[in-house]
Amino acid sequence: MDASLSFATEIAIHAGKQLLSYFKPNGSYTSVKEDYSVVTEADLVADQFIAEAIQKEYPEDALISEELQPTIGEVKSPVWVVDPLDGTTNFSLGMPIWGVSIARVQQGWPVLAVIYFPVFDELFTAQLSSGAYLNGERIHTRPPIPGQPNSFFSCCTRTHQQYEVSIRYKTRIFGSACYTLCAVARGMAVIGFEATPKIWDISAGWLLLKEAEGMVEIVTGEQPFPLQAHKDYRLQSFPILSAANSDLLSIARQQIKPKSISS
Repeated sequence: MDASLSFATEIAIHAGKQLLSYFKPNGSYTSVKEDYSVVTEADLVADQFIAEAIQKEYPEDALISEELQPTIGEVKSPVWVVDPLDGTTNFSLGMPIWGVSIARVQQGWPVLAVIYFPVFDELFTAQLSSGAYLNGERIHTRPPIPGQPNSFFSCCTRTHQQYEVSIRYKTRIFGSACYTLCAVARGMAVIGFEATPKIWDISAGWLLLKEAEGMVEIVTGEQPFPLQAHKDYRLQSFPILSAANSDLLSIARQQIKPKSISS
C-alpha cells in the first residue's frame, strides 16, 4: 500500500474509533453553526486529531477542513480535504450512517481517498488509476439488472424541496453525502444526488466513484476541481449527480431539474 494511503487509512480509522466513543444510540448534544448545520464535540475532537496528524507527517502540505480550516493559500503543495464527521445530524440522533472522509489533492485534483464508516466497519479506499476498494475488495458500480425491480436512487433531504424529480427508481435518503457516493460506487445505488454538499463532503467520494468506473458531475454552478486558492469553501455548495454509467447519468440529468421560483 502506498505510504500516503496507509497513513490516511490509519488516521481515518483512529478518528472513527474516537467518534465511536462519543456516539450514543439515544442521541447527543449538538450546536448550530451560522449556516444552520450542526456540529458536535466529536466533530471538533476528530478534526483536531486529523489536522495534527497531517501536520506532523506532511508538514509541507495544506489542509481544508470543515471545522478548522475552510480556506487555503496558494495551491503549490498537496492539499488534504477532510470531513471529520460526515452525517453529523445522523450521529447526533443516534443513527449509524456517519463517517470520516479524507482526500489528498494534487495539482487541484483528488488522487487519494479514504472514507470510513465506523459503526459498519466499512473502509472505502481509492488512489488515482488504481481502482476503488471496500475493506480490501475491489468494487465497481452496477447498472440495473434487467428484470430486477430493486434498484434505487439515493438523494438528500433537500432534493425534493429544491428540484423536480421524476426518477423511477425507489428512493433512499441516507443523510450522508459520502455514503451516497459510496452507495453508487459499490453498486448498491444506481443514481445519487446531493443538492448542497461542500467540498469536504465530496472530495474523497468523487475519486472513489470514478475509480469504481462510475460517473459524477456538478449539476449547476462552479466546478469543485481544481481547488482554488483563497476561497472560503464554507460559502460554496456543489450540487452533485452520480450514476453507475453514462447512460444513467444522462437520464438522471433530464429527470432532476431545479424548481422554478414563482414570482
